Amino acid sequence: MSTNALQLLLEQAEQREHNAAVALHQARLSLENYYQQLAQIEQYRLEYSRQMAERGQQGLTASSYGHLHKFLNQLDETLSQQRQAEWHFKQAVEEKTQAWQQARQDKKSYQWMLDKKAQEKRIREEKQQQKMLDELATIQFARRMQGRD
Repeated sequence: MSTNALQLLLEQAEQREHNAAVALHQARLSLENYYQQLAQIEQYRLEYSRQMAERGQQGLTASSYGHLHKFLNQLDETLSQQRQAEWHFKQAVEEKTQAWQQARQDKKSYQWMLDKKAQEKRIREEKQQQKMLDELATIQFARRMQGRD
């Protein structure tokens, strides 16, 4: 494979790695936002329960208690649904992490191949240069030997 083709593949791999890193960052932000949202709902439920207990001590009608209790049940259902969504966010982070790691490995592979080609080229050039120097030395030696005759 030519160096130009490898260079193009490396550039594409770098772009894929960048895109994967951005996607991973977004997935992590989504998970963080999920946890913040969950904490807010839990805090709201706790505060609402406290207020309901205070109102209960002051005396509540059965109707008011029923409405408050119904609302708490709705909050509990919302919390349950939110907790079930956690898997989705964690799974997205895991998938994006794997995609980023794969893109990074691909990039490293192309870079390794380019480095290897460059090293092989350097070795060939050094051998060619050494061969030319040897030939030059041989020619100079032959001329000196002819001059002695």
